[in-house]
Amino acid sequence: MYVCNMEADTYTTITGISEGIFTEKRSKFIALAIPVRTVEDIKGHLDELQKKYYDARHICYAYMLGHERKNFRANDNGEPSGTAGKPILGQINSHGLTDILVVVVRYFGGIKLGTGGLIVAYKAAAAEAIGAAEFSERTVDEEITVWFEYPFMNDVMRIIKEEGPQVVKQAYETDCVMTLRIRRSAMPRLRTRLQKVDTARIAEQSPD
Repeated sequence: MYVCNMEADTYTTITGISEGIFTEKRSKFIALAIPVRTVEDIKGHLDELQKKYYDARHICYAYMLGHERKNFRANDNGEPSGTAGKPILGQINSHGLTDILVVVVRYFGGIKLGTGGLIVAYKAAAAEAIGAAEFSERTVDEEITVWFEYPFMNDVMRIIKEEGPQVVKQAYETDCVMTLRIRRSAMPRLRTRLQKVDTARIAEQSPD
């Protein structure tokens, strides 16, 4: 089992939509693994799938959001409690994934599977979709905004060149202002170096 390494400030997600299919006693389970970033993303995908699979018996799902993997939900959508959403979520957890929605659409085949059979089926379908996905390890990034007077531009640009943050925003007016993004583990060093620049003022969040 992969565990999100907070010290290494990385997390694992999927790069695109993948699909898996599982059948059991004429019931068909269509699973989709979808990369998402927000609850609004999830709601949008669920609305689309409800329309696409309007004739399905159940559309069950689970999701995990955020690098800390604390924002999650499992939904049985009318199946017996704990037989659908929970095994789907279990597959997300067993792969250590986040920023992911896994949906399993069930077309009933006329034969009841029982609680044990349902758990196995939803787990297997979710595993098929996740197994077909391409994984990506990403960094947990933070932003910092620095204001400074124009004569010290070269000092700031030297730090940016050596430390390698992404320049998110920049403006040159009475004062210069830059918003920089860098992975969490590299932020303390970047902040310390910027603080040593004459006239520099630091904010941890981007200005509105």
